[in-house]
Amino acid sequence: MTRGNQRDLAREKNMKNNKGKAQSAAETEANKGLSLQERQIRDAAKMREKQLLAEQKKAGGNNNNESGGGAGAAASAR
Repeated sequence: MTRGNQRDLAREKNMKNNKGKAQSAAETEANKGLSLQERQIRDAAKMREKQLLAEQKKAGGNNNNESGGGAGAAASAR
């Protein structure tokens, strides 16, 4: 039950597919020239901004529902 060169071919194929995927975070294009701490500060600022936008969107969505607009108000008026 020999497999011939199937195992070797599969190994070569996997090596081709994984080429370039093993880059560390420091080697990626967006992180070039930044230290770990600088990346953490940048990422934390982005996350805070994202959370603030999500909170504003959530608060804005609640105000629309309380004002009685939308399909629910039209259906109850009939």
